[in-house]
Amino acid sequence: MDPSLKFAAQLATETGAHLLDFFTPNGTYTNLKEDYSVVTEADLSADQLITQAIQREYPADKLISEELQPAIGEVEPAVWVVDPLDGTTNFSLGMPIWGVSIARIVDGWPSIGAVYFPIVNELFTAQRSSGAFLNGEQIHAQPPIPGRPTSFFSCCTRTHQRYDVSIRYKTRILGSACYTLCAVARGMAIIGFEATPKIWDIAASWLIVTESGGVIESFDSSQPFPLRANYDYRLKSFPILSGATSELVSKSRKQIKLKQ
Repeated sequence: MDPSLKFAAQLATETGAHLLDFFTPNGTYTNLKEDYSVVTEADLSADQLITQAIQREYPADKLISEELQPAIGEVEPAVWVVDPLDGTTNFSLGMPIWGVSIARIVDGWPSIGAVYFPIVNELFTAQRSSGAFLNGEQIHAQPPIPGRPTSFFSCCTRTHQRYDVSIRYKTRILGSACYTLCAVARGMAIIGFEATPKIWDIAASWLIVTESGGVIESFDSSQPFPLRANYDYRLKSFPILSGATSELVSKSRKQIKLKQ
């Protein structure tokens, strides 16, 4: 295992344990940011923990994180992209699907990624050209299997507000962009669509989908990679479509239409 992936996996796991100190099934106090997304004390604390660990271990690398460092100046050869708490609304409501996402971007593209969901104890990892794994076992995106009733289409809450969708698979809204993409990578979801994710929502899980043999691409003209220099990543969403095969993604693209 690449040392940076081992570091990211350990840091994601440690941060997940840290977040459990804030989590309660009865819910958590939240604030709203300028874009009306939810933030908690836990987000900020976890972001600080991750930032300090990366700066200590990789002082020459740049860092983009959702809460503390969402903007970047010059793009160095290596940049870490961090979401300290993906699924904050789930977390604040006492729901179990939320996690920590850590990616290292090398020469503009994801090189390693680790995503950890503490409540369900699922650690997804991937390294470029080396496969994707769940708790150490290799995973693969899976096309529909005849007679299997569990395949589903996963999307975000804004999908049906902004798009007309005619995909026929059962729909699940999981409340975490990372978990949507990891569900595709592990062969649980057939198609995944996220209408307004930020770079930190998708950096690690983009690689996990790719390394699982799945397909992931921008839904519009926006392209999250390679990273841009001198850019505030709070300002841009990257609609993405992922799926088990290129044929499924191509077909689903025609079944998701922007509302007029």
